[in-house]
Amino acid sequence: MSQPLTTRPTVAGISIFPFRQPPPLCTFLFVIVLFVATFYTLHHPDAVTPTLLFSRNSHNALRLRRLFLSSASNATISSYLRELTRHPHLAGTKPSLETLNYVQNHFKSLGLETHVAEYEALLSYPTHISVTARFSNTTTLEFDLNDVPGDSFSSSPVVRPYHAYSPSGSAQGNVVFVNHGEERDYHALESIGVSVKGCVVLARKGETLGRGAIVKIAETKGALGVLIYAENDGGGFGGIERGTVMRGIGDPVSPGWPGVVGGEKLSLDDELVTRRFPKIPSLPLSLRNAEIILASLGGARAPLEWRNSGRVGSGQRVGPGRTVINMTFQGEMKMKKIHNVVVTIRGSEEADRYVILGNHRDAWTYGAVDPNSGTSALLDISRRFALLLKSGWRPRRTILLCSWDAEEFGMIGSTEWIEENVLNLGASAVAYLNVDCAVQGSGFFAGATPQLDGLLVDVLKLVQDPDAVGLTVEETFKSQNNIIQRLSRVDSDFSGFLHHAGIPSIDMYYGADYPVYHTAFDSYDWMIQNADPLFHRHVAMAGIWGLLGIILADEPLIPFDYISYAEQLQVHRDTLSKLLEGKVSVNPLSMAIQEFSLVAKEAADEAKKLKEKSYSKDDIAASAKRRELNDRLMLVERGFLDAEGIKGKEWFKHLVYGPAAEPESKLGFFPGIADAIAINASEGVIEHEIWRVARAIQRASKALKGGFT
Repeated sequence: MSQPLTTRPTVAGISIFPFRQPPPLCTFLFVIVLFVATFYTLHHPDAVTPTLLFSRNSHNALRLRRLFLSSASNATISSYLRELTRHPHLAGTKPSLETLNYVQNHFKSLGLETHVAEYEALLSYPTHISVTARFSNTTTLEFDLNDVPGDSFSSSPVVRPYHAYSPSGSAQGNVVFVNHGEERDYHALESIGVSVKGCVVLARKGETLGRGAIVKIAETKGALGVLIYAENDGGGFGGIERGTVMRGIGDPVSPGWPGVVGGEKLSLDDELVTRRFPKIPSLPLSLRNAEIILASLGGARAPLEWRNSGRVGSGQRVGPGRTVINMTFQGEMKMKKIHNVVVTIRGSEEADRYVILGNHRDAWTYGAVDPNSGTSALLDISRRFALLLKSGWRPRRTILLCSWDAEEFGMIGSTEWIEENVLNLGASAVAYLNVDCAVQGSGFFAGATPQLDGLLVDVLKLVQDPDAVGLTVEETFKSQNNIIQRLSRVDSDFSGFLHHAGIPSIDMYYGADYPVYHTAFDSYDWMIQNADPLFHRHVAMAGIWGLLGIILADEPLIPFDYISYAEQLQVHRDTLSKLLEGKVSVNPLSMAIQEFSLVAKEAADEAKKLKEKSYSKDDIAASAKRRELNDRLMLVERGFLDAEGIKGKEWFKHLVYGPAAEPESKLGFFPGIADAIAINASEGVIEHEIWRVARAIQRASKALKGGFT
């Protein structure tokens, strides 16, 4: 049984003490000032408030950040999450419109400038699913594919487990277990004389391949259909993991351009559309049902490297035996309107520069973790920003708060918005800060482009750890030997911003993973019983996320550290060099990185000199120099984009942290080089990819240096 939420002192209905111990005296006194300011603004709405607490001349960054943190409320975040998860809200369905209205009305009730960007997209829904097994003793079993206890599919509001964009059809054949479904797993099967041609394959989802890649590889091996299960068993409840198997991201019938209402849409039989979808059907399966199939398999024993891994025992057989699976998926593709909600908090001095905070709103089921733990944090950030605005604060740069739609189908909402605004983003976006699943469990995790590492660590030092009294998030993050990951993966809305538009990005979450991912058990009850009973982790995440936004929007000089980026590039170069074993020269990379390091040091020295000057917006010369340097700092990431993109994934343009096209690529960076190595390309092809990355780094150097050759 979970503990009740704590009751905490409030000002104007806002919790003052979000953590377990009282704040220092200075914070308490400042909250008293806040109370006076709030009372005044509530009763004198026409008063000129910008000089009340904050003015640009007397702006105190430390006090502002303390005020933002002190206005947190775990009870308020809990109430947001409860409302967001009252019903399932799959994108394109009627309940999703109720969630849209809730989020939109929340922003409007705070007096924030709010609009909805609407698009049309092709979404995929199930109409019928079934999986039946016939065993060697001639008995048959039709598997229960319902993960909502006590409910039938006809009465449950939860969508039945399926793979979006799987083709409709049936597959019947003997079963072969293919482990994680990677190329190396098929090679292992071939070494023991097992082929999957004409069979239905059973795969357990691993950490390397997504569903779409598992199905794609099985398709190339001649399989007729694919069943995929997750070993976490939905937390012991028998949950079944839903998901998409579409290749690439964004609306499949408007590839490369925004799916605006009334805009161009390709036909379903267009080659650009059909290549996004698998050719063989696939379905998700629960662990319990998968174990029944696994126990029935005959044939050869599982390869040694599979045994005693996860739940694969030493005696496991892989088939094909006499067990036959008959699986059917019938679905329908529908054009649906999707809706992104965008809040604009206009900047006071650089209104044409944008700091963007984003989270998606749609969910496969109730979405308490994915994504509405992040949505509830975003709603609370908006509430706190509204409080700061009433107290006289305005950010230097414009802040956008974005609630994306249809992410679960393939980051569709954010991708369409990026495609519609790509030129303006390239010219004026400072950074994108993404939170999808804000709270999955314990421990802070983050991925970022390297110039944001230092800022992220500095912010973690300002936020109290939700699980360790007296420690900051930075202290526990460091003690757990966690590192800031890089963002080459494609699993949330940061992908389009970084990989296509070249916007510096951060992605953050609490908890490495969670057992009810994409199942019917991802509910408010599961959250309060397991992941965050008192919502302290939600408060911490909202604090980190909001502070990052404030600092990036308010600091006169954008706090990007390209010396850190240069050091990371050097580490990548060294790793690549070891992998190549001298067969191909990496000298072009070495020279480009050396140049980038020198320019990064010059930019850091320039920033240091400008910081030493006292800030005044009336100092026109200094303001012009800051603006010019900020523009260069902002544009560097765009230099890593290449117009031709990554071969096989041309929409993805980033040559340092884009996603590799080959699932077997061995690097988490330099995707073009990694792909060339993975397919055993010639030395000339690998060398060409090295030169492409070197030229991208040179472009980034020129952007940071400024001027022309």
